[in-house]
Amino acid sequence: MGGSTLTDGSRALILFGHGARDARWAEPFERLRQMLSTARPELRVALAFLELMSPSLPDAVAAAASAGCLEITVVPMFLGQGGHVRKDLPNLIDACRAAHPELALHCVTAVGEDSGVLAALAAYCLQQVAAG
Repeated sequence: MGGSTLTDGSRALILFGHGARDARWAEPFERLRQMLSTARPELRVALAFLELMSPSLPDAVAAAASAGCLEITVVPMFLGQGGHVRKDLPNLIDACRAAHPELALHCVTAVGEDSGVLAALAAYCLQQVAAG
């Protein structure tokens, strides 16, 4: 998203997760959303879910478009590249692009594929071992 000529108010970040029946499952995602919103108040940060929770990704994209966003980055909040990331998500992204051709809609790799994220998880795991 850096380097774009768009004004910051026209950008959105959507954290895309699986969803769960228990609403408490989404609490860490909401905390992350709040952290990102605090760090970048000009950026519209939203959550979206594949199933069992709302909003859906198409609904979150539509809300961002309605709010005037022109560039949206979707971050899959998955550790691995399973079927949801490899099949379901690309189909959803294609549908969102078809519904909103005016948007620059980007989808990045799942967070668990990033070496920095894995390093943070490894550090956490090692801290837990050390804490005994």
